[in-house]
Amino acid sequence: MGELMDIREFVTQKAIEAKAGARSLAKTSSEHKNRVLIRMAEALKERSADLIAENKKDIEFAEKKGLSKALIDRLTITEKRVKEMACGLEEVAQLPDPVGEIVRLIRRPNGMEVGRMRVPIGVIGIIYESRPNVTADATSLCLKSGNAVILRGGSEAINSNRIIVSVMREAAKTEGLHEGAITFIDIPDRDAIMELLKLEGIVDLVIPRGGEGLIRTVTENSRIPVLKHYKGICHVFVDRDADLRMASDICFNAKVQRPGTCNAMETMLVDETAAEKFLPGMIRRFREAGVVLHGCPKTRALAPDIKEVTEEDFRREYLDLVLNVKVVKDIDEAMDHIAVYGSAHSDAIVTKDYDKATRFLREVDSAAVLVNASTRLNDGYQFGLGAEIGISTDKIHARGPMGLEELTCTKFVVFGHGQIRE
Repeated sequence: MGELMDIREFVTQKAIEAKAGARSLAKTSSEHKNRVLIRMAEALKERSADLIAENKKDIEFAEKKGLSKALIDRLTITEKRVKEMACGLEEVAQLPDPVGEIVRLIRRPNGMEVGRMRVPIGVIGIIYESRPNVTADATSLCLKSGNAVILRGGSEAINSNRIIVSVMREAAKTEGLHEGAITFIDIPDRDAIMELLKLEGIVDLVIPRGGEGLIRTVTENSRIPVLKHYKGICHVFVDRDADLRMASDICFNAKVQRPGTCNAMETMLVDETAAEKFLPGMIRRFREAGVVLHGCPKTRALAPDIKEVTEEDFRREYLDLVLNVKVVKDIDEAMDHIAVYGSAHSDAIVTKDYDKATRFLREVDSAAVLVNASTRLNDGYQFGLGAEIGISTDKIHARGPMGLEELTCTKFVVFGHGQIRE
């Protein structure tokens, strides 16, 4: 009980510090925030040897625990990755500041003007796994949008995250920024997360970044609003009126270019009228790239050695070179399939038919719906946001890639000259 109380007090104190940082940061000018970001970038580069040395402690621990090579690679900090972190900070400094922008200003019949001003959300808790670069990325986006950030990285990266935060806080302090703007929960105990999730009224928003298990744990235990996406089960539908060469390139890119991402295609749907002409060449191309295919009966009629797809396969986020293939009667069956098995992340249609493209855009209820383009393009950088803190499949507040604007909310502002309510 005493230890839990100590954790509760520690986390609460950190959050109160962040709240003070948020109030200070909300009054900070764009120029000041940019100076802080540039100074933090310089500091990370200057201290790269120290970052790499601390990271080695995490790597050694991860190897002893038997973590996979892929996880260890995500965890590793190199000279190149330090430069990439610093470059990310510098790029965010160059982005337009959304805070203070007044949108939708209208004049009412009584002469008063009513608008909405973009303001910071306040204190944002980021709970994440593995990648230490998230520490710098999340901090830069929160600071630029005027939010204080409470960082809680995974225990496997505790030494790496601790020094990255220390370097950034020191740089921010040098530039006169309130230290509470960057707060780090450096207790690896899971109870620290549980206590953080209880702090409604102090923490305004929680963003979990990691696997489905982490996101579900956070969502089920949080008293604070959570922005999330559980899975990226993405589809590409090849219509009977598609340019089949274009469809082949889009489907190949959506699956093969980087299969371990949330916007990679997991199921390819093909109109039965195009299947016989499209699938043999597409299957051959996938196999040459090492993709393991699971097919429906109509697909297996064209390629009998393909493994039979199951109901459970359609609900699976492979994050690997594995793909489901299903032949459908038409666009309606394709959209019905997406409605049942999709995760409201990214879905695409390849077609030359304008009416079908319009229907797909209107009726498929996903964070990003694409026509004649790869699902891999659902990304903050690709969409022109400059940077993103994640991709939300929620419908309230933010949906899709979350850039600086999505880390703000709006409040009503009124300009009058003596109006009163009659």
